[in-house]
Amino acid sequence: MEADPSRTKRIIDQAEKWGAHNYHPLPIVLERGEGAWVWDTEGRKYLDCLCAYSAVNQGHRHPKIIQALKDQADRITLTSRAFQNDRMGPFLEKLCTISEMEMALPMNSGAEAVETALKAARKWGHQKKGVPENEGEVIVAAENFHGRTISIVSFSTETQYRDGFGPFTPGFRVIPFGDLEALRAAITPKTVAFLVEPIQGEAGIIIPPEGFLGDVVKLCRENRVVTIFDEIQSGLGRTGKRFAYEHDSRPGKSAKPDLLVLGKALSGGVYPVSAVVGSAEVLGVFRPGDHGSTYGGNPLGSAVAEAALGALIDERMVENSATQGERLARGLRKLTSPHIREIRIRGLWAGIEIRPESGPARPFCLKLLERGVAAKDTRTQVIRIAPALTVGDTEVDFLLEALGSVLT
Repeated sequence: MEADPSRTKRIIDQAEKWGAHNYHPLPIVLERGEGAWVWDTEGRKYLDCLCAYSAVNQGHRHPKIIQALKDQADRITLTSRAFQNDRMGPFLEKLCTISEMEMALPMNSGAEAVETALKAARKWGHQKKGVPENEGEVIVAAENFHGRTISIVSFSTETQYRDGFGPFTPGFRVIPFGDLEALRAAITPKTVAFLVEPIQGEAGIIIPPEGFLGDVVKLCRENRVVTIFDEIQSGLGRTGKRFAYEHDSRPGKSAKPDLLVLGKALSGGVYPVSAVVGSAEVLGVFRPGDHGSTYGGNPLGSAVAEAALGALIDERMVENSATQGERLARGLRKLTSPHIREIRIRGLWAGIEIRPESGPARPFCLKLLERGVAAKDTRTQVIRIAPALTVGDTEVDFLLEALGSVLT
């Protein structure tokens, strides 16, 4: 099909006219995806290095996931939780087996799952720990990103995420990310939970000190505080392990949290599915009527998520993330650029921080588009790199060549 720039402009103008302006997308219009690649309306091909913020870990339109969607759509799509359905149980069993957890609660969006975890921890704190009702406190880390609801932006430290949205939900205390002593000092008899990303994604792929997560789990258990790890972006293979916290687990010192929040790649980018998985002691506080979601655990989403988990494990995508992540890391270390301040990488997740004197990261992302790489900036100065976990040597080398061209 012949390229038609006017069509691209019409589509962008239409979206800008009729849509609320809460995003600032790069100026391309994507219309097709397959595996690690996407194509725009003018026929140009790009290596997708955003993967919908790690929602498409399994690659675009993975055939097994798409087939599960089609098969289930021909049977039944939604029952609500007023009735049982035949797909939720198998999905939850697979999810709990893979995550080595006792119980799961399915929802839809990542923010909804975070809210679910917070409600569970507060109810646990009141019922099991004896914290007076309405007085439970949750500790969070500075520069966090856990979603966009009022409660979540209430403990954000990003000014724009809070601007104009008050009054805010009380009951949260903020400490520096990766600071164990600050956590120790912040814990009080009213502390019910510590919520943290094992690696901060939106903040620019910020990796905590080695051993931090294991120390967190130990400290919190000593003080009867629920550990909640938000692995919506970092989980399900992105960092070269099933879950990012596993990088910090040592013999005799597990970094496994009480609750794990999952989303995005849980459905392979095909359907909104999220979940909280964790201990029966914490999730077991819910009783009928306490919490719910019309679409949570629906048969269509359950079938898709079960297939997405199956593809991730059966096709050894986690192991491939570790292998290709090492190849990417070696290549990035060889870059000599006056623009790079720091490179942070774990598995197939990298943040390339641009020096302030070189300007913001967005112009570099625009240059990458010209070379067939679709990547997105975050927090002004960081180019975020997150290709599908299905990439091979050819795709990683293509990415490195493009980055080298743009950055050096």
